[in-house]
Amino acid sequence: IVYKNILLPASMMAGTIIGAGMFSLPFAFLKSGLIAGFSFLFLFALLYAIIYFIYSDIILKTEGDHRFVGYAKIYLGRLGFWAAFFTSFVQLFFVLTIYLILAPSFTKIFTGGSSLSHLLFFWIVGSLAILLNVKKIALLEFIIVAGMFLIILLVFLFGGFKIDINFLKNISFGPNIFSSIGPALFALSGTLAVPEVISYFRESKIPLNFLKKSLALGSFLSAMAYAAFVIGILGLSKVISSDAISGLIGSVPQWFLIILGILGFLSLISSYIVVGLNIRKILEKDFNFSRLLAMILVVFVPLLLYFLGFQNFIGAVSFMGAVFAPIEIILLILIWLKVRKLSSKNLV
Repeated sequence: IVYKNILLPASMMAGTIIGAGMFSLPFAFLKSGLIAGFSFLFLFALLYAIIYFIYSDIILKTEGDHRFVGYAKIYLGRLGFWAAFFTSFVQLFFVLTIYLILAPSFTKIFTGGSSLSHLLFFWIVGSLAILLNVKKIALLEFIIVAGMFLIILLVFLFGGFKIDINFLKNISFGPNIFSSIGPALFALSGTLAVPEVISYFRESKIPLNFLKKSLALGSFLSAMAYAAFVIGILGLSKVISSDAISGLIGSVPQWFLIILGILGFLSLISSYIVVGLNIRKILEKDFNFSRLLAMILVVFVPLLLYFLGFQNFIGAVSFMGAVFAPIEIILLILIWLKVRKLSSKNLV
């Protein structure tokens, strides 16, 4: 019962939350200091658990099947709709750009060449899959989740017990204590999963009193997985790189790097395809764009953002976390307050 009612939906949450933002955390935590980094990580896990409670309340008290943008339109009107659309839609394009920036860190493990050539290779493979409308999304989502969890497990098992305690003492507080806020917020964001978890509860006819436990556990499982990854990287790397992976070169055996490279590439390319197909679907279904225009935008906007200057992995992740995550949180709170107000009126 515990597995079906709590652990399974919690793992669905964690599977959606854990993603590319993970690779920014070791470097960001070093800059802010480990105490500050881990404190922000678990504080934001608590914050997001509360936000997931709020979002679930909105979903359960609203008739019909909607998503974030739909709820904003219902409760906050035209202005709320456009604010939510901008937040979620633009965010997805930036997520694709972040995958482009990170991809060479994994592919360069296997072959030489410039970062740009590796990035273009990843972009071509991902774009072709989006254009061909790859059907096996369930398999792709399994690869994403399995790949990320295997990376965390391997890094923690091989590096978690190698940390120099003196090293930890020296970096309790770093030169820029707030530098881990953006990456931690970006890495922990998982509002997309809440409607899916609620659908699982409804379809499986599980009592909704287990819902909050599942949402909270999903948030904290993600934070614990990230903490294990950071500890493992600190133990393995002589130099902590901004992407966490390239700093491992020369510090770990080649076979270990190859496994990480394969897992990382599969997870990133799968994520790129899933997000790209989602954007294409939104453009075609919700905005009545022609298939050709939707394809052009999905394929070329991420690359355009890259060449416009979004080429720094930590910078892009920090920007996403510091700008889009707070807007999304504020909008969800405003929607929830409106729902509560309307509910109290109905009771009277």
